[in-house]
Amino acid sequence: MALRHFFLILMVVSIWAFNNVAVKWGLLELPPLFLTCMRFVVVVIVLIPFCRITRQQLLWLLALAFTFGFMHFSLLFVGMRYTDAGTGAIVVQLGTPIAMLLAMAVLKERLRAIQLVGIAISLCGVAVLSGSPTIPAWWVLAILLCSATGWAVSNLIVKKSPPIKPLTMTGWIAFLAVPIVGLSSFVMESHQFYALSQAGWRGWFGILYSALASSIVAYTLWYGLLKQYNVNLIMPYSLLTPVLSVLMGIVVLGDSLNSFKIIGASLVVCGTAIAVINLRSLRMHARFPRLRRR
Repeated sequence: MALRHFFLILMVVSIWAFNNVAVKWGLLELPPLFLTCMRFVVVVIVLIPFCRITRQQLLWLLALAFTFGFMHFSLLFVGMRYTDAGTGAIVVQLGTPIAMLLAMAVLKERLRAIQLVGIAISLCGVAVLSGSPTIPAWWVLAILLCSATGWAVSNLIVKKSPPIKPLTMTGWIAFLAVPIVGLSSFVMESHQFYALSQAGWRGWFGILYSALASSIVAYTLWYGLLKQYNVNLIMPYSLLTPVLSVLMGIVVLGDSLNSFKIIGASLVVCGTAIAVINLRSLRMHARFPRLRRR
């Protein structure tokens, strides 16, 4: 891998990790569902004028607007309101093993024994993390797990859907999710526009960073790297995101660090790594790097 691409990967995972800090800042001044809705509005303004879809793609994007736009992002923002940045990032990381289990059940994909062991370790990590004082109630953990499940289900939908360009998918999911999340905010929250009018730099930073840096810039770079390198070489780097989120939460937000978080995070990240990293593919890439590039 070229050195510049390695640093690009580190930049992408750092952007994703700091997104949890930005969201926490935004939640200090804005309700979570409204913050999610505004995030999507910014994405729509930037991308929709340049993106076109077919009628066939629209049906799949409607499903993704609910599973990814509402279930994943909205519930993540709601859960993040009641826990710290690192804990939220760790629990949502469980979306990867959940996606693997769903693929086994729904798509009949086979999992090796070592992958099942990794998934079991990740689940043990969440069980440990549930005892952390950073998760004040069981329903907060349930909301974050639902967010992770939304991400996992979205992966299955994307796999079965017709080809859609990444930025087109991002823009149209946001466009179709705005009425869903907006209606949810209208029903469950109050004084949203007053909060927006009174918001300082933290509220606006949370909206703009989440929309522009995390959604558009980071995903554009990520998909560009996936076109050049084998997926099994790139995907493991995403496991750095919850680790960096914990560190950034401690340094920037003053989040606490306890034994539950340390042990739980270690189990979730290590278990997910065991489940997703194809060691045989990595060894082949090390021996024949040119042959493994796309």
